[in-house]
Amino acid sequence: MQMKTSPRSMIRLTRRGRLLLIVAGAAVVAGAAAAVPLLASHGGHQETKAAPPTLIIPEGWRASQVYDAVDKVLKVPSGTTRKSIGRAGLKLPGEAEGNPEGYLFPATYPVPKGSTPESLLRSMVDTAGRRFTAAPTTAGAQRTTMNLYQAVTIASIVQAEAATKADMGKVARVIFNRLQSGMPLQMDSTINYAMDRVTVHTSQDDTRIESPYNSYQRMGLPPTPIDNPGEEAMRAAYNPTPGNWLYFVTVKPGDTRFTDDYATHTRNVAEFNALHQAAGQPQVPGPQHSPAPSQPAVG
Repeated sequence: MQMKTSPRSMIRLTRRGRLLLIVAGAAVVAGAAAAVPLLASHGGHQETKAAPPTLIIPEGWRASQVYDAVDKVLKVPSGTTRKSIGRAGLKLPGEAEGNPEGYLFPATYPVPKGSTPESLLRSMVDTAGRRFTAAPTTAGAQRTTMNLYQAVTIASIVQAEAATKADMGKVARVIFNRLQSGMPLQMDSTINYAMDRVTVHTSQDDTRIESPYNSYQRMGLPPTPIDNPGEEAMRAAYNPTPGNWLYFVTVKPGDTRFTDDYATHTRNVAEFNALHQAAGQPQVPGPQHSPAPSQPAVG
């Protein structure tokens, strides 16, 4: 999508990357370029120059979305960036096994002349390495046995599940409480990742799919992050909000309810389903089958 703005326009990113505005100069939004003329005077004549493009990666984008955006900004055949991962020399943790999901840090990146898929991927991964271990992100981190890769995985779920930044710490706490209680995470966002889709509606059949990302059927964290989280989600993973919550559901926009009481959660899910049924939308699985968060994942 290409959007025109004035030279005074500001970047504004939604958490899910739906609304993007462009700064002065050329920018790439979801892979599309937009150039803003810059005037330079030469001998009394003005010449129009296009600023070099930039690549905007929103918080919560999956690696597949990032690859597509890089292909478009570099104007290379679809699939080129994905194929370049093995030769990019990315500084990833051993647990990643060469998969950069979670480490393609959301930010605005310059795309100077001569840029390649490998150079842009390295810039993202190097930025993640710095930001994920920087003091502002890890300040006050609670003592835990999780390693950095596990923290990034938790942050990616928080990024996908939390409706607002204010909810991120609570969602992280639900994840930790469930892990510590020996409960499956039962997060819709992990199923969406397995099915390569974006939806707030998860059916009973969906919860039975065979996938290591099916957190309804499998215990513990998914094998990899499920998107590329930002610093706020990382801070939440390091410092979850204190609480005993085990369940949450966003009944309606701005109304996410957290509880440690199953009966209360059952009533909250029933209210969610009643609202969606009135709007002619599918219902989420009943809590008698999946007493887990039914919060939207991404999109």
